[in-house]
Amino acid sequence: MSSDERLSQFLKEGKDWERKPTSIAGVFLFKLPEYRGRPPTIAIEINPLNSNGTPSKKRGIVIKSLDELNSILELIGNSKVSQLAQSIDSVNPERKTIVKNESTDVFEI
Repeated sequence: MSSDERLSQFLKEGKDWERKPTSIAGVFLFKLPEYRGRPPTIAIEINPLNSNGTPSKKRGIVIKSLDELNSILELIGNSKVSQLAQSIDSVNPERKTIVKNESTDVFEI
């Protein structure tokens, strides 16, 4: 079954708000329900994994189109964002690490 066919199947058969892991750690498929006349859609969710191997946030960055992805990449590529993250790292307390868990149901990309 091709990737497009598997995506179509997920769109048809997946539950609303279902998050499906992909073969890229921290990248998930996310099924958005019908809303105000917009049909159900699939989005990409970027949500880094924590030391347990689970998503680090309840909801990550949800990307609904290539244009949206390009805008986010432009923002993330801004050197001032890197400087800000470095400054945040220097003032935040250190986090504890926990052993990583492996998931078996993965959408291969």
